[in-house]
Amino acid sequence: MRKCLTLLIACTFAMACDHRPESLSPSPAAETNAAPFTDLPHPLPMSTSPGLTETDLRTRIRILADDAFQGRAPGTEIGERTADWIAAELERIGVTPAGSHDDWYQTVSMTEQTLDPVASEFRISTGPMLEGEPLSLGEDLVMWTKQQGSSELQLTESELVFVGYGIVAPEYDWDDYAGLDVTGKTVVMLVNDPGYARGDNLFKGRAMTYYGRWTYKYEEATRQGAAGALIIHETAPAAYGWNVVENSWSGPQASLILEDEGSHRPIVEGWLSYNAAEELFATAGLDLERLKEAAARPGFRPVDMGELTASANLVQDIAIKSSRNVLGQLIGSQRPDEYVLVTAHWDHLGKKTAQRTGGRTEDFYRDQIYNGAVDNATGTSALLEIAEALAATPLERSVLFLAPTLEESGLLGSAYYAEHPTIPLTSIVAGLNIDGLIPLGPTHDMVVVGYGSSELEEILEDVLSQKGRHIVPDQKPEAGYFYRSDHISLAKKGVPMLYPDNGIDARDGGVAAGDAATLAYRAQAYHKPMDEYDDDWDLSGMIEDISAMHDVVRHLAMTDAWPTWYPGNEFEAVRQNSLADARR
Repeated sequence: MRKCLTLLIACTFAMACDHRPESLSPSPAAETNAAPFTDLPHPLPMSTSPGLTETDLRTRIRILADDAFQGRAPGTEIGERTADWIAAELERIGVTPAGSHDDWYQTVSMTEQTLDPVASEFRISTGPMLEGEPLSLGEDLVMWTKQQGSSELQLTESELVFVGYGIVAPEYDWDDYAGLDVTGKTVVMLVNDPGYARGDNLFKGRAMTYYGRWTYKYEEATRQGAAGALIIHETAPAAYGWNVVENSWSGPQASLILEDEGSHRPIVEGWLSYNAAEELFATAGLDLERLKEAAARPGFRPVDMGELTASANLVQDIAIKSSRNVLGQLIGSQRPDEYVLVTAHWDHLGKKTAQRTGGRTEDFYRDQIYNGAVDNATGTSALLEIAEALAATPLERSVLFLAPTLEESGLLGSAYYAEHPTIPLTSIVAGLNIDGLIPLGPTHDMVVVGYGSSELEEILEDVLSQKGRHIVPDQKPEAGYFYRSDHISLAKKGVPMLYPDNGIDARDGGVAAGDAATLAYRAQAYHKPMDEYDDDWDLSGMIEDISAMHDVVRHLAMTDAWPTWYPGNEFEAVRQNSLADARR
């Protein structure tokens, strides 16, 4: 590899801080006859210890991030071998199957829809007789469709309307669609929510609510009957650059199979670059900056975009595929029907053709494999480390290990599990999710994403205090990270979930070093081919974090307490109602 994350972080630190089992056969869902694991750098069987060690963690991360898995793309022959490898590891270390049919897997049926960028186009017209130039796919616009019933779809002269943030939130007395019928129209929306824009106590202030998530905005546009739905991208409120939009929403896109083949969804969904949006609004005689200010004020009303209409032709390849959640369990001796949940997604973005970035082809890497070493080979390896340690000691409660698929496609694997749980969700005492640990080295703290949510934070605080460490809140609540990983699928069903992350106050370099490492990863490696494993990674801090997570899980597995959401949390009522129903 020409460059690595470790060298990048090391250079950033210097500038910023001046511091220096037996193999399992692949399941039918994998659709492969290849011999599993024989071409990996460390094929099974391996030898690891019940202790939480850097050596074992390093071995697992190295394997999961190896080119042999081709970026762990769900539904592909090679990517699905990741699920087999994880199942084999769980079996080897003493965990038993907990899948839908008493095996290791829960099959998640999906469609894979791939837009043909040559045959497809999106065009803005300024009147019924004036046909404008098509927007450049990738540079100006990234688009797709969730409609699964046809390989070719058309959007014809759909009126454009600006709907502010595209939010309907009765509890905040907010309705961006008030008095508006958008049937057949294309809605254009801002990213995030009004609280971020204003920075005051509107909504949750700078902390993003679920209404700020792109998933919600497309869902609401669907409920409103829109024919098209476009979000205007901005790096700060989105918390990622346009390159992430290009990489994440181009190429094959996975969706759960919908009963009506997605016919209720908009014909076109997508993202507009900010430059393209400014030109679009100017063409309509509108000032985007002024409309942004108006959209953040209570009482905002939608704005028709004059004679502008959108037309699109989408040509797509549709493939029906399946991927798999991996499920294992350790059965408790005293309360076997009560479970503690540990989750970490196994998938990543696979292998892609060279992506356009700023109008240039990205050719820095010898390959275009999105290995996902940090995201989420680290989390999956941490799950296996915790499982192996817990398997060596008696437990009073059971522990369920869930490695979901399709997280990168919109949390689809965990969403499927939440709708089709293998055990009642009311039997899950609480859960912990692990996603993307940066190899920073030891820190004085640990971040809790979504800080202030549940009593699980108090357990983690007690664990950390015994080691002279402490909790800090997520430093960018406006980015909405709490809504961007698999735990949210369970949280929306009421299950208390803890989402801990590595700290930011590095013992060598302080907060400046931690911030630099996080910024370097997000700018240079997140959802890019540069997210690769390196032997020079310092995993000592990661082991300390995983040890704290293990202690939280073990504490929950050895008590009879049922941690709850804090009063006023958006998921508190769901949990109370579900537990009350289960006890009747």
